Parts: sequence; structure tokens; C-alpha cells
Amino acid sequence: MPSASLPPSLVTLEDIRRAAAVLAGVIVRTPLLPSEELSERHGMPVWVKPEMLQRGGAFKLRGAYTFLAGLPADVRRRGVIAPSSGNHAQAVAMAARLFGVPCTVVMPETVPEAKRAGAQRLGARIELAGTTTAHRMTRAEEIARDEGGTLVPPYDHPVIIAGQGTTGLEIAEDLPDVATVLVPVGGGGLSAGVATAVKLLCPAARVIGVEPAGAPKLSRARAAGGPVTLDRTASIADGLMAVRVGTAPFAHHAAYLDDVVTVEDAPMRRGVRYLLDRMKLVAEPSGAIAVAALLEEMVPPGDGPTVLVLSGGNVEWSGLGTLLADAVE
Repeated sequence: MPSASLPPSLVTLEDIRRAAAVLAGVIVRTPLLPSEELSERHGMPVWVKPEMLQRGGAFKLRGAYTFLAGLPADVRRRGVIAPSSGNHAQAVAMAARLFGVPCTVVMPETVPEAKRAGAQRLGARIELAGTTTAHRMTRAEEIARDEGGTLVPPYDHPVIIAGQGTTGLEIAEDLPDVATVLVPVGGGGLSAGVATAVKLLCPAARVIGVEPAGAPKLSRARAAGGPVTLDRTASIADGLMAVRVGTAPFAHHAAYLDDVVTVEDAPMRRGVRYLLDRMKLVAEPSGAIAVAALLEEMVPPGDGPTVLVLSGGNVEWSGLGTLLADAVE
């Protein structure tokens, strides 16, 4: 259960509302879409929050644009650097383009071509570095030191959390009687922001994080009482493969997140297929993980409206075909 004592450094509802004001007219206010089939199956209203319909194909623009908007103009003009597994890179590239400033993104050598091409189309300079978060961060810090520019953190920063928290703000405003929210967990920026906004506006609601079984960084952190670094990760959910949950997100999780569950790859494949077949939404595995958790009945049934946050849909067409072929009803 959430902690009763809150550290003073936590992002506030006012911070999230300020971020929403900055983002007005820039981002898409994604709708809540009802899922009649999931509602009938689970005996409660089920809605999805389709962030694949966001500019850039994922929720990440919310945090990236908020961060860039907060930089002094002379600092922003020197450019920005983004270490990212893919979606953050595209979001920072888009935000940099909107502000007319240079952008370099550092992506893993294993980055899906759809995510690499997306950042490139938006004008970013691409660098590849290793396969882990640490590899990307080290190279990004080197570029910032050698060339100047500001490093835009993917999740471990209060301004990023506030920007991502506008997702939860919209949920609470559009569905004030929400009872349960399922949200994906990678490095933790989205889940921290959503949990904060939802709990502060709808205190009785449950907020449950969902992470890959092959990258259980938050589950391990909660068991240990603080962030720990995983020895390895392995999952088809490439957007949720951080080896360590962020320090700032974890503080918000401790305060506001009710629980976390893990999902294997096979249910995520079925979630991708379900969303395409039943709701005509293209989701990457990371984006379908909350649907997978509900389909697998991994979350205790609630007694009111449930919202599933679909974090993104940046998937290669060839990869999507493979996911669909491998999915078993």
C-alpha cells in the first residue's frame, strides 16, 4: 500500500497541472475508449487510454516537451541529448524540432528500425551505444561534456514525471469515478506520474504497475526497499527494459502505487493481437502489457471502472506480423 508519510521532494498536483498548461495545444489529449468485450468479460467498465495516438506514437512527448520548455532559451539553443531505447528519443527529437534546436539521440545497437527511423525523420542525429541503459547514459554524458548541450533524462527527473503525469490527470478528469488504473513500468516516469495524479485526485482508486517478467526492476526494488540493478533483462517489451527503476520515480511509487505485477511475453503477444483485432489499435508489446495483465486475470477484480494505459505503438510492420503470428488465443 502507499506510504502514509510523503517526502517533500515529490511532484505535486500543481506541478502536473503546470505541465498540462505547457502542453496545451502541443500534445494530443488522448481519449478514453471503452472496451465492451473486456467490460463484459470482467463485469466492470473497462477503458483504454491509447497513447499510441499521441504525437510520436507514445506518451513520451509529454515529459520531453515539458522538460525542454523549462530550459532557459540560451541553454536550449545549444541543443539536447537523449539516451533512449526508442520512444524517448523520438519524443525529444520532436520537441527539439518544435523548438528549432539541435538534437542527438543515443540508442541501443538493438533498437527496432521503426524507432530509429522515427527519430531520424524528426531530424535527430543518431548514435548507437551498447545494449543497456548504462551504455546509453554513459555515451550521452560524454556527448554532453564534449559538445555541450543538455541531457534530457528519460524518466528519473521531477519535470519528466510531471509531464508524464498529465496522462493520469486526463484520466482523473475524464473519469472521476475511476476505481483501478493499470500502467506500464519501465524506468518509472510514466507510472510515477500517473500514480501521483490519480491518487491525488481520486484517492480511493487503485493504481497498479505492470512490468515484464523478464525485467522486474520495480518488483525487486519494492522487495529490497529501494532501487536495485538487475543483472540482466530479457523480454519482447523493449520499451520497458530498464535494468533499474529511477530514484525519483521509486519515491513516487512508494507514496502512491498500490501494487506491481509482472507479465510474461506470451500474454503480451496476445495483448497486441487483441488490441489490433478487437479495438483496431496498433500497440507495441510495451504498450499492450496492461491489457495482457487484465486478460490473464493477474489483477484482483475491482468494483468500478478500470483504465488500461496503452503506452505506445511504435512497432515495425515485420515485427508486428511476427507478434501476431506467434500470439495464441
